[in-house]
Amino acid sequence: MSSITIAPPPATSGPPIQKETTAGNYFVANYPPFAFWKQEAIADFNAALDRAPVAGVPLGLYTHIPFCRKRCHFCYFRVYTDKNADDIKGYIDALLQELAMYATRPVIGGRKPRFIYFGGGTPSYLSPDQLKLLADGMKRLLPWDEADEITFEGEPGTLTDHKLRAIRDIGVTRLSLGIEHFDDHILEVNGRAHRSKEVERAYSFAREIGFPQINIDLIAGMVEETEEKWRDTVAKAVTLQPDSVTIYQMEVPYNTGIYRQMKAEGKLVAPVADWETKRRWVDYAFGEFEKAGYTVTSTTTVVRDPAKVKFVYREGLFSGADILSIGVASFGHLNGVHYQNHHDFQPYVDAVHAGQLPTHRAYVVPDDERYLREFMLQLKLGSVSIAAFTKKFGRDPREEFAVALETLRNDGHLAVEGDRIRLNRPALLQVDRLLQVFFKPEHRTGRYA
Repeated sequence: MSSITIAPPPATSGPPIQKETTAGNYFVANYPPFAFWKQEAIADFNAALDRAPVAGVPLGLYTHIPFCRKRCHFCYFRVYTDKNADDIKGYIDALLQELAMYATRPVIGGRKPRFIYFGGGTPSYLSPDQLKLLADGMKRLLPWDEADEITFEGEPGTLTDHKLRAIRDIGVTRLSLGIEHFDDHILEVNGRAHRSKEVERAYSFAREIGFPQINIDLIAGMVEETEEKWRDTVAKAVTLQPDSVTIYQMEVPYNTGIYRQMKAEGKLVAPVADWETKRRWVDYAFGEFEKAGYTVTSTTTVVRDPAKVKFVYREGLFSGADILSIGVASFGHLNGVHYQNHHDFQPYVDAVHAGQLPTHRAYVVPDDERYLREFMLQLKLGSVSIAAFTKKFGRDPREEFAVALETLRNDGHLAVEGDRIRLNRPALLQVDRLLQVFFKPEHRTGRYA
């Protein structure tokens, strides 16, 4: 493969460490930031659909279910709490129509997805009949029989025993429960729809019917969080013995209820813990899970058995897989082009029902940014293989990122150990801030949405 050249960033490890939690998106989920994806690139995306896929690149499938019982005060995703049964049926029809339009394009070329992910919103908001309708239709268009992982996000209060069986019956291998916290007051003031008793019931039955992997989500630093309540939540999570745990640090993006409250009250600081406290709380949680035999596998995750517990969707996203993404506001990547769908419900549905792909914006990823993207995202796992990157891209990352790596090393965040470029624990807990040192100058912005 031909070599690529990446201009070295200035000798700085990113912006000064921010103590207070102010409004903005800080979690790096892709590159370049979504704000740089444009409508002008949709023609390039359409052209990419008519090219055969690159040999050896796996295919994933993401489906966005945007319905929720309530909108959490910290939620920045595209979700709806006002849709009736007809709206939902129309949306499922649109999902299947959109998938059908992709299934015949050369970029799919008869490929079967290696991983499937149902995200939201709240996928478990759908009824068992709606789930079956959707899953059966998707399998007819893009068979799942060779998938290594099928992930499904669930809100505990929506998970009746009957629905959990339906989710298992459609082939889900990893159930991800959005628990966030075990204290009912914290759940209430942050706008969560479920309560702790619903967590216990849903988790117990999910274990009983044999999901191969159960993941639980927690959030450190929610509104009115305290040291005591966080430690109690961590203790309860450890007692459940989930297969994996994902722990996020609370953000306050601009399109959240918390931000609107801040703006109305004229406050610049959100009513949540500061970044130093949130990092310390996540570090505490990591330590407690490590005492119980878990392994930290990324900036946000611990797993009970790394030999068995995998995150195939994350692996694909971080390593350049094609991800066919359907649904309102969903984003994917096909044949070297990022894309995102219409971000409002009716324009999305109307476009699909008119026989058009509902693409809202796109971005052609040049070779140097592809290298950058995969390196940064994989660094969020804690370390990167020098040999693997050199083999895949034809260039040694120690040369490509010499200035940035030296800066992080001098700041005490990073070391090169044999084949691995490795972050230490304090760096892992603030990796989204540190990654800005790798950004191209034109992409350095505080807003990633």
